[in-house]
Amino acid sequence: MNRQTTLASPVTYTGIGLHSGQDVTITLKPAPAGSGIVFVRTDLAGRPQVAARAANVTNTMRATTLEQGAAKVFTVEHLLASFYAMELDNCIVEISSVEPPVADGSSLPFLILIEAAGIVRQEALRQPPVVIQEAVTVRYPDKFITILPYDGFRITFTSINPHPLLGVQFGDYEITPAVFARDLAPARTIGFMHEVAALQAQGLALGGSLENTIVYDDQHCLTPLRFPDELVRHKILDVIGDLALAGRMKGHVIAVKSSHELNTTLAKQIIKIMA
Repeated sequence: MNRQTTLASPVTYTGIGLHSGQDVTITLKPAPAGSGIVFVRTDLAGRPQVAARAANVTNTMRATTLEQGAAKVFTVEHLLASFYAMELDNCIVEISSVEPPVADGSSLPFLILIEAAGIVRQEALRQPPVVIQEAVTVRYPDKFITILPYDGFRITFTSINPHPLLGVQFGDYEITPAVFARDLAPARTIGFMHEVAALQAQGLALGGSLENTIVYDDQHCLTPLRFPDELVRHKILDVIGDLALAGRMKGHVIAVKSSHELNTTLAKQIIKIMA
């Protein structure tokens, strides 16, 4: 039987937020069946909560933001990608600030946390995945993301970047726990030196560094790469985290230059069509 899952025990991690630059502690806790993924702002009066659902997305500038009442969290996609890929259904995420720790800029530290806590099956059955019956597409003039009928969960992504060391990168992965852990979870977010001042003026990238971001100047990569095509792998990781907001699904995602805005719009469209 395909039963729901949660963590076997609580686990805690402390770090700094990528955009907020604030110190933050998260504690991942077991949750009852049917809870889903819920963020709890332990630093705010009344410990307000926001569920990881597409309907709660309020901003997608450089990261995905969830908001419900007084509860707001952003840059949740790396953590959500780990939950989805490791088939974790229910978890309480207690968070002491507005943004989870960036860690090393990838999903790997969160994957390690989940493995350390352990995953247990619960009595309740898991809802069957959404089965995509026809193409659902979000298209902008120079970019798009679509999901097609497919017996599994697969992501094909083409990244196009003008930087001379990046150019066109292509990735195509069948998303399983093993593939995610080996090929996608270690891929880190990237940034460009020429964007730093503008981002920080907007209150973004305040916690970014060479330790948690792959940084490029005009001609060079200042951070040793884990993969030659690390950018597109991280883009696929982001798609997983953003589409997790629509629940489990069977389909083949094909994307060109997609972003958090397109990803989360697709998640909302999937929910709307399948409602």
